[in-house]
Amino acid sequence: MIKAGIIGATGYAGAELARLLARHPKVEISGVVSKSYVGERFSSIYGNMFTILDRDCTGEDLAKLAQKVDVVFTATPQGFLSQCLTSAILEEARIIDLSADFRLSDVSVYEKWYKIKHGSPELLEEAVYGLCELYREDIRETRLVANPGCYTTCSILAAWPLVKNGLIDPKTLIFDAKSGTSGAGRGAKTANLFCEVNENIKAYGVATHRHTPEIEQELSIAAGEEIRINFTPHLVPMNRGILITAYATCQEGISAEDIRAAYEKCYGEEYFIRLLPEDVCPETKWVEGSNFVDIGFCLDERTGRVILMSALDNLVKGAAGQAVQNMNLMFGFDEKEGLDGVPFFP
Repeated sequence: MIKAGIIGATGYAGAELARLLARHPKVEISGVVSKSYVGERFSSIYGNMFTILDRDCTGEDLAKLAQKVDVVFTATPQGFLSQCLTSAILEEARIIDLSADFRLSDVSVYEKWYKIKHGSPELLEEAVYGLCELYREDIRETRLVANPGCYTTCSILAAWPLVKNGLIDPKTLIFDAKSGTSGAGRGAKTANLFCEVNENIKAYGVATHRHTPEIEQELSIAAGEEIRINFTPHLVPMNRGILITAYATCQEGISAEDIRAAYEKCYGEEYFIRLLPEDVCPETKWVEGSNFVDIGFCLDERTGRVILMSALDNLVKGAAGQAVQNMNLMFGFDEKEGLDGVPFFP
């Protein structure tokens, strides 16, 4: 058994972490930190956790919590962890950060896109990008995991095999993304009110969304050259889920069999990535509540382009589930431990 603490436990991602860790057979939740709800019982904030996690929320700081647990999950706003993380804290506990503070290897890119001064750039080199299917062995050895963003996980996993194997021109990649409202967090915002979201769909962060450089960073690694992509997210009136539809120009002579072979080569043994049969398109409903990513594609021979599609639950594989998957790797547990539940339906 290991002991885990969650900072930012009462946000949607933090609460999803609590839900997943509460049923993990090798984890004891030893600290739930929420400065907005200090002294309040966690199960009074999230009634689904009644009798399951009745621990009171605390305002404990990272350094003190790290002395009591083996791993700390930080489901916190951008800038929080970089301002308080030190090498001394990493000597006490491993850290899995669900913010963007350690995802981008170039501190200047982080500061440009997030408009925040990075507080601990000296630790960036130690951080491992926590996309388990791509960096599994590095994750096992690190003390600091940068848990990927939800849009980025869905986008990178859809495109990586084709970029890595040179089947498409990566500079032609265009990502169209749609997400449920939980991706915007639990804070009260007019734009997220029921009357604003219901019966509506809208683009946002057009050409400025902060997940763009994260996708570019990882796909540039796959391509072996710097690439730029277009990424446009949309808000849709549902609680959970992300659907990515991406478009790219194929290299000359590429067939549908070549594309499927590339996916099979990369993901054929991956439990959490489900490659769909030909002519089957991913749907958010079929991954809801799970750590699965469903991927499909269509080769448009008329235009010479491939259409890539992927779906995941933004709170699970896009956040908390991926964080637990990273934890399993870091502590030598079965990677599926606590994550092998069947998707919800309906």
